Amino acid sequence: MKKNILVTGGAGFIGSNFIRCAFKQPGFKGKIVNLDKLTYAGNPENLAGIQKKYRGRYVFAKGDICDYKTVLALMKKHDISVVAHFAAESHVDRSIFGPKDFIETNINGTFTLLEAARTFWAGRKDVRFHHVSTDEVYGSLGAAGKFKETTPYDPRSPYSASKASSDHLVRAYGHTYGLPVTISNCSNNYGPFHFPEKLIPLVILNALGGKPLPVYGDGLQVRDWLYVEDHCSAIWRIISRGRAGATYNVGGNCEMKNIDVVKGICGALEALAPSAKNPALGGRKYSDLITYVKDRPGHDRRYAIDFSRIKKELGWSPSVDFKTGLRRTVAWYLANEAWVENVKTGAYRSWLKKNYK
Repeated sequence: MKKNILVTGGAGFIGSNFIRCAFKQPGFKGKIVNLDKLTYAGNPENLAGIQKKYRGRYVFAKGDICDYKTVLALMKKHDISVVAHFAAESHVDRSIFGPKDFIETNINGTFTLLEAARTFWAGRKDVRFHHVSTDEVYGSLGAAGKFKETTPYDPRSPYSASKASSDHLVRAYGHTYGLPVTISNCSNNYGPFHFPEKLIPLVILNALGGKPLPVYGDGLQVRDWLYVEDHCSAIWRIISRGRAGATYNVGGNCEMKNIDVVKGICGALEALAPSAKNPALGGRKYSDLITYVKDRPGHDRRYAIDFSRIKKELGWSPSVDFKTGLRRTVAWYLANEAWVENVKTGAYRSWLKKNYK
Protein backbone atom coordinates (compact mmCIF):
# COMPACT_ATOMS: atom_id res chain seq x y z
CA MET A 1 0.00 0.00 0.00
CA LYS A 2 1.62 3.20 -1.21
CA LYS A 3 -1.29 5.56 -0.56
CA ASN A 4 -0.83 8.62 1.63
CA ILE A 5 -3.06 8.76 4.70
CA LEU A 6 -4.52 11.77 6.48
CA VAL A 7 -5.05 10.84 10.13
CA THR A 8 -7.21 13.28 12.07
CA GLY A 9 -6.67 13.42 15.82
CA GLY A 10 -3.43 11.48 15.47
CA ALA A 11 -1.92 13.00 18.62
CA GLY A 12 -4.69 11.51 20.74
CA PHE A 13 -4.97 8.10 22.36
CA ILE A 14 -6.30 5.87 19.57
CA GLY A 15 -4.98 8.02 16.72
CA SER A 16 -1.38 7.89 17.95
CA ASN A 17 -1.58 4.14 18.44
CA PHE A 18 -2.97 3.80 14.91
CA ILE A 19 -0.08 5.77 13.43
CA ARG A 20 2.41 3.47 15.16
CA CYS A 21 0.41 0.48 13.95
CA ALA A 22 0.24 1.73 10.34
CA PHE A 23 3.97 2.28 10.01
CA LYS A 24 4.56 -1.31 11.14
CA GLN A 25 2.33 -2.79 8.43
CA PRO A 26 4.25 -4.91 5.90
CA GLY A 27 4.14 -3.29 2.49
CA PHE A 28 2.98 0.14 3.61
CA LYS A 29 5.22 2.64 1.83
CA GLY A 30 3.05 5.74 1.96
CA LYS A 31 3.11 8.92 3.99
CA ILE A 32 1.04 9.74 7.09
CA VAL A 33 -0.12 13.30 7.67
CA ASN A 34 -1.31 13.86 11.23
CA LEU A 35 -3.81 16.72 11.56
CA ASP A 36 -4.50 17.55 15.20
CA LYS A 37 -5.76 20.67 16.94
CA LEU A 38 -3.85 19.73 20.11
CA THR A 39 -6.71 20.28 22.52
CA TYR A 40 -6.30 19.07 26.10
CA ALA A 41 -6.02 15.38 25.14
CA GLY A 42 -3.80 15.83 22.08
CA ASN A 43 -0.14 15.31 22.92
CA PRO A 44 2.72 14.98 20.38
CA GLU A 45 4.67 13.14 23.10
CA ASN A 46 2.41 10.20 22.23
CA LEU A 47 4.41 9.95 18.99
CA ALA A 48 7.88 10.58 20.34
CA GLY A 49 10.49 9.27 17.91
CA ILE A 50 8.10 8.72 15.00
CA GLN A 51 9.23 11.73 12.96
CA LYS A 52 12.89 10.75 13.26
CA LYS A 53 12.28 7.08 12.56
CA TYR A 54 10.07 7.70 9.53
CA ARG A 55 11.71 10.85 8.22
CA GLY A 56 10.00 12.07 5.08
CA ARG A 57 6.99 9.81 5.64
CA TYR A 58 5.47 11.45 8.73
CA VAL A 59 4.14 15.00 8.76
CA PHE A 60 2.50 16.77 11.69
CA ALA A 61 0.10 19.64 10.99
CA LYS A 62 -1.52 21.58 13.78
CA GLY A 63 -5.01 22.51 12.70
CA ASP A 64 -8.76 22.23 13.16
CA ILE A 65 -10.83 19.70 11.22
CA CYS A 66 -13.54 22.39 11.07
CA ASP A 67 -11.23 24.54 8.90
CA TYR A 68 -12.12 23.59 5.33
CA LYS A 69 -9.25 25.48 3.70
CA THR A 70 -6.66 23.80 5.94
CA VAL A 71 -8.05 20.32 5.33
CA LEU A 72 -8.32 20.75 1.56
CA ALA A 73 -4.84 22.26 1.31
CA LEU A 74 -3.32 19.32 3.19
CA MET A 75 -5.11 16.82 1.00
CA LYS A 76 -3.84 18.51 -2.15
CA LYS A 77 -0.29 19.11 -0.93
CA HIS A 78 0.24 15.53 0.20
CA ASP A 79 -1.92 13.77 -2.41
CA ILE A 80 -4.09 12.09 0.22
CA SER A 81 -5.90 8.92 -0.83
CA VAL A 82 -7.12 7.73 2.59
CA VAL A 83 -8.68 9.65 5.46
CA ALA A 84 -8.64 7.90 8.85
CA HIS A 85 -10.91 10.08 10.94
CA PHE A 86 -10.26 9.75 14.69
CA ALA A 87 -10.57 13.38 15.79
CA ALA A 88 -13.44 13.76 18.26
CA GLU A 89 -14.50 15.02 21.62
CA SER A 90 -15.06 11.70 23.36
CA HIS A 91 -15.69 11.96 27.09
CA VAL A 92 -19.32 11.41 28.12
CA ASP A 93 -19.03 13.39 31.36
CA ARG A 94 -17.62 16.41 29.51
CA SER A 95 -20.46 16.21 26.99
CA ILE A 96 -23.03 16.33 29.76
CA PHE A 97 -21.63 19.51 31.26
CA GLY A 98 -20.47 21.17 28.03
CA PRO A 99 -22.04 19.74 24.85
CA LYS A 100 -21.16 22.60 22.46
CA ASP A 101 -17.63 21.39 21.66
CA PHE A 102 -19.01 17.95 20.85
CA ILE A 103 -21.41 19.38 18.29
CA GLU A 104 -18.71 21.55 16.72
CA THR A 105 -16.01 18.91 16.47
CA ASN A 106 -17.91 15.67 16.02
CA ILE A 107 -20.62 16.89 13.64
CA ASN A 108 -19.33 20.03 11.93
CA GLY A 109 -15.77 18.71 11.81
CA THR A 110 -16.86 15.48 10.13
CA PHE A 111 -18.95 17.45 7.64
CA THR A 112 -15.94 19.61 6.78
CA LEU A 113 -13.72 16.58 6.20
CA LEU A 114 -16.34 14.94 4.00
CA GLU A 115 -16.71 18.09 1.91
CA ALA A 116 -12.96 18.42 1.46
CA ALA A 117 -12.67 14.77 0.47
CA ARG A 118 -15.58 15.05 -1.96
CA THR A 119 -14.03 18.11 -3.57
CA PHE A 120 -10.48 16.81 -3.83
CA TRP A 121 -11.29 13.24 -4.89
CA ALA A 122 -14.01 14.34 -7.36
CA GLY A 123 -15.62 10.96 -7.99
CA ARG A 124 -12.52 8.76 -7.62
CA LYS A 125 -13.14 5.20 -6.42
CA ASP A 126 -9.54 4.28 -5.52
CA VAL A 127 -9.79 6.25 -2.27
CA ARG A 128 -11.25 5.67 1.17
CA PHE A 129 -12.81 7.80 3.92
CA HIS A 130 -12.87 5.82 7.16
CA HIS A 131 -14.84 7.16 10.10
CA VAL A 132 -14.08 5.86 13.61
CA SER A 133 -17.18 5.78 15.80
CA THR A 134 -18.45 4.17 19.00
CA ASP A 135 -20.87 1.50 20.18
CA GLU A 136 -22.55 4.16 22.33
CA VAL A 137 -24.61 5.28 19.32
CA TYR A 138 -26.73 2.14 19.80
CA GLY A 139 -27.91 3.09 23.29
CA SER A 140 -28.17 0.61 26.15
CA LEU A 141 -28.70 -3.16 26.22
CA GLY A 142 -30.57 -5.31 28.69
CA ALA A 143 -29.09 -8.40 30.29
CA ALA A 144 -28.91 -10.26 26.97
CA GLY A 145 -28.10 -9.55 23.35
CA LYS A 146 -25.35 -7.68 21.50
CA PHE A 147 -25.11 -4.68 19.22
CA LYS A 148 -25.11 -5.57 15.52
CA GLU A 149 -24.41 -3.25 12.60
CA THR A 150 -28.18 -3.29 11.99
CA THR A 151 -29.12 -2.30 15.56
CA PRO A 152 -31.25 0.90 15.50
CA TYR A 153 -29.50 3.98 16.84
CA ASP A 154 -30.58 5.19 20.27
CA PRO A 155 -27.93 7.60 21.64
CA ARG A 156 -28.35 8.64 25.28
CA SER A 157 -25.75 11.41 25.85
CA PRO A 158 -24.69 14.52 23.92
CA TYR A 159 -21.48 12.66 23.08
CA SER A 160 -23.17 9.60 21.61
CA ALA A 161 -25.75 11.78 19.84
CA SER A 162 -22.97 13.77 18.17
CA LYS A 163 -21.25 10.56 17.04
CA ALA A 164 -24.55 9.15 15.76
CA SER A 165 -25.03 12.34 13.76
CA SER A 166 -21.57 12.08 12.23
CA ASP A 167 -22.16 8.40 11.35
CA HIS A 168 -25.31 9.39 9.46
CA LEU A 169 -23.43 12.13 7.60
CA VAL A 170 -20.74 9.71 6.49
CA ARG A 171 -23.31 7.21 5.23
CA ALA A 172 -25.23 9.98 3.46
CA TYR A 173 -22.10 11.08 1.58
CA GLY A 174 -21.56 7.49 0.54
CA HIS A 175 -25.12 7.12 -0.77
CA THR A 176 -25.59 10.59 -2.23
CA TYR A 177 -22.19 11.35 -3.72
CA GLY A 178 -20.72 7.88 -4.10
CA LEU A 179 -17.87 8.72 -1.72
CA PRO A 180 -16.07 5.45 -0.80
CA VAL A 181 -16.69 5.40 2.94
CA THR A 182 -16.44 2.89 5.77
CA ILE A 183 -17.45 3.20 9.42
CA SER A 184 -16.31 1.27 12.49
CA ASN A 185 -18.21 1.27 15.79
CA CYS A 186 -15.93 0.08 18.55
CA SER A 187 -16.27 -0.84 22.20
CA ASN A 188 -14.31 0.72 25.09
CA ASN A 189 -10.61 1.04 24.29
CA TYR A 190 -7.77 0.82 26.78
CA GLY A 191 -3.97 0.70 26.61
CA PRO A 192 -0.89 2.96 26.38
CA PHE A 193 -1.19 6.76 26.02
CA HIS A 194 -4.77 6.90 27.33
CA PHE A 195 -5.58 10.34 28.73
CA PRO A 196 -6.25 9.94 32.47
CA GLU A 197 -9.83 11.23 32.51
CA LYS A 198 -11.02 7.78 31.35
CA LEU A 199 -11.75 4.95 33.77
CA ILE A 200 -8.71 2.68 33.51
CA PRO A 201 -5.91 5.28 33.51
CA LEU A 202 -7.78 7.36 36.10
CA VAL A 203 -7.99 4.39 38.46
CA ILE A 204 -4.34 3.43 37.89
CA LEU A 205 -3.04 6.92 38.65
CA ASN A 206 -5.43 7.56 41.55
CA ALA A 207 -4.45 4.25 43.12
CA LEU A 208 -0.73 4.99 42.85
CA GLY A 209 -1.36 8.37 44.48
CA GLY A 210 -3.46 6.92 47.30
CA LYS A 211 -6.58 8.76 46.07
CA PRO A 212 -10.17 7.44 45.98
CA LEU A 213 -11.10 5.14 43.11
CA PRO A 214 -14.54 6.44 42.04
CA VAL A 215 -17.14 3.91 40.90
CA TYR A 216 -20.44 5.25 39.54
CA GLY A 217 -23.64 3.94 41.14
CA ASP A 218 -23.50 0.25 42.02
CA GLY A 219 -20.61 -0.42 39.63
CA LEU A 220 -22.54 -3.13 37.81
CA GLN A 221 -22.63 -1.35 34.45
CA VAL A 222 -21.21 -3.65 31.78
CA ARG A 223 -18.80 -2.66 29.01
CA ASP A 224 -16.97 -4.62 26.33
CA TRP A 225 -13.24 -3.84 26.51
CA LEU A 226 -10.93 -3.70 23.51
CA TYR A 227 -7.14 -3.38 23.70
CA VAL A 228 -6.19 -0.37 21.59
CA GLU A 229 -3.64 -2.21 19.45
CA ASP A 230 -6.31 -4.74 18.50
CA HIS A 231 -8.60 -1.87 17.55
CA CYS A 232 -5.92 -0.30 15.36
CA SER A 233 -5.28 -3.58 13.56
CA ALA A 234 -9.02 -3.82 12.84
CA ILE A 235 -9.09 -0.31 11.38
CA TRP A 236 -6.13 -1.11 9.15
CA ARG A 237 -7.92 -4.23 7.95
CA ILE A 238 -11.07 -2.20 7.16
CA ILE A 239 -9.17 0.54 5.32
CA SER A 240 -7.17 -1.89 3.22
CA ARG A 241 -9.76 -4.62 2.61
CA GLY A 242 -13.21 -3.48 3.78
CA ARG A 243 -16.19 -3.00 1.47
CA ALA A 244 -16.93 0.60 0.51
CA GLY A 245 -20.17 1.66 2.18
CA ALA A 246 -19.92 -0.97 4.93
CA THR A 247 -20.07 -0.56 8.69
CA TYR A 248 -18.06 -2.88 10.92
CA ASN A 249 -18.52 -3.38 14.65
CA VAL A 250 -15.20 -3.90 16.43
CA GLY A 251 -15.31 -5.53 19.86
CA GLY A 252 -12.98 -7.17 22.33
CA ASN A 253 -15.17 -10.16 23.20
CA CYS A 254 -14.72 -9.09 26.80
CA GLU A 255 -17.75 -8.01 28.82
CA MET A 256 -16.79 -6.69 32.26
CA LYS A 257 -18.67 -4.99 35.08
CA ASN A 258 -17.12 -1.63 35.96
CA ILE A 259 -16.47 -2.72 39.54
CA ASP A 260 -14.63 -5.82 38.29
CA VAL A 261 -12.46 -3.66 36.04
CA VAL A 262 -11.50 -1.51 39.02
CA LYS A 263 -10.76 -4.58 41.14
CA GLY A 264 -8.72 -6.02 38.27
CA ILE A 265 -6.60 -2.88 38.17
CA CYS A 266 -6.03 -3.13 41.90
CA GLY A 267 -4.92 -6.73 41.47
CA ALA A 268 -2.52 -5.89 38.65
CA LEU A 269 -1.05 -3.05 40.69
CA GLU A 270 -0.55 -5.30 43.70
CA ALA A 271 1.43 -7.68 41.47
CA LEU A 272 3.54 -5.02 39.74
CA ALA A 273 3.81 -2.27 42.36
CA PRO A 274 2.68 -3.67 45.74
CA SER A 275 0.72 -1.30 47.94
CA ALA A 276 2.88 -2.31 50.91
CA LYS A 277 5.80 -0.52 49.22
CA ASN A 278 3.80 2.59 48.30
CA PRO A 279 4.00 5.27 51.04
CA ALA A 280 0.95 7.05 49.57
CA LEU A 281 -1.24 4.15 50.71
CA GLY A 282 -0.35 4.41 54.39
CA GLY A 283 -0.67 0.69 54.96
CA ARG A 284 -3.91 0.31 52.97
CA LYS A 285 -4.39 -1.94 49.96
CA TYR A 286 -5.31 -0.49 46.59
CA SER A 287 -8.76 -2.07 46.84
CA ASP A 288 -9.40 -0.13 50.08
CA LEU A 289 -9.55 3.04 47.96
CA ILE A 290 -12.66 1.96 46.02
CA THR A 291 -15.35 4.60 46.58
CA TYR A 292 -18.90 4.47 45.26
CA VAL A 293 -20.16 7.83 43.98
CA LYS A 294 -23.47 9.14 42.63
CA ASP A 295 -24.24 7.75 39.20
CA ARG A 296 -23.98 10.08 36.22
CA PRO A 297 -27.15 11.18 34.37
CA GLY A 298 -28.36 8.79 31.69
CA HIS A 299 -25.70 6.18 32.41
CA ASP A 300 -26.18 3.28 29.97
CA ARG A 301 -26.38 -0.07 31.71
CA ARG A 302 -24.74 -2.47 29.29
CA TYR A 303 -22.86 -2.49 25.98
CA ALA A 304 -21.82 -5.61 24.09
CA ILE A 305 -20.52 -5.95 20.53
CA ASP A 306 -21.23 -8.60 17.91
CA PHE A 307 -18.15 -8.41 15.66
CA SER A 308 -19.05 -11.41 13.50
CA ARG A 309 -19.14 -9.31 10.30
CA ILE A 310 -15.52 -8.15 10.48
CA LYS A 311 -14.48 -11.65 11.55
CA LYS A 312 -16.29 -13.29 8.63
CA GLU A 313 -15.48 -10.74 5.92
CA LEU A 314 -11.99 -9.59 6.90
CA GLY A 315 -10.71 -12.37 9.15
CA TRP A 316 -10.18 -10.08 12.14
CA SER A 317 -10.57 -11.08 15.80
CA PRO A 318 -9.12 -9.53 18.97
CA SER A 319 -5.82 -11.10 20.01
CA VAL A 320 -5.33 -9.67 23.51
CA ASP A 321 -7.48 -10.92 26.39
CA PHE A 322 -8.44 -8.47 29.13
CA LYS A 323 -6.17 -9.85 31.85
CA THR A 324 -3.14 -9.64 29.56
CA GLY A 325 -4.08 -6.25 28.16
CA LEU A 326 -4.76 -4.79 31.59
CA ARG A 327 -1.41 -5.98 32.94
CA ARG A 328 0.35 -4.49 29.89
CA THR A 329 -1.48 -1.23 30.43
CA VAL A 330 -0.62 -0.98 34.12
CA ALA A 331 3.01 -1.86 33.32
CA TRP A 332 3.12 0.88 30.67
CA TYR A 333 1.94 3.57 33.09
CA LEU A 334 4.45 2.41 35.69
CA ALA A 335 7.26 2.54 33.12
CA ASN A 336 6.35 5.96 31.71
CA GLU A 337 6.47 8.22 34.74
CA ALA A 338 7.65 11.27 32.75
CA TRP A 339 4.69 11.09 30.35
CA VAL A 340 2.30 10.60 33.27
CA GLU A 341 3.76 13.51 35.22
CA ASN A 342 3.55 15.85 32.23
CA VAL A 343 -0.10 14.96 31.69
CA LYS A 344 -1.11 15.00 35.36
CA THR A 345 0.49 18.39 36.05
CA GLY A 346 -0.41 19.93 32.71
CA ALA A 347 3.27 20.68 32.11
CA TYR A 348 3.00 19.42 28.54
CA ARG A 349 0.59 22.25 27.76
CA SER A 350 3.33 24.84 28.30
CA TRP A 351 5.65 22.81 26.11
CA LEU A 352 3.00 22.68 23.37
CA LYS A 353 2.57 26.45 23.42
CA LYS A 354 6.28 26.94 22.82
CA ASN A 355 6.67 24.28 20.13
CA TYR A 356 3.30 24.15 18.39
CA LYS A 357 2.00 27.69 18.11
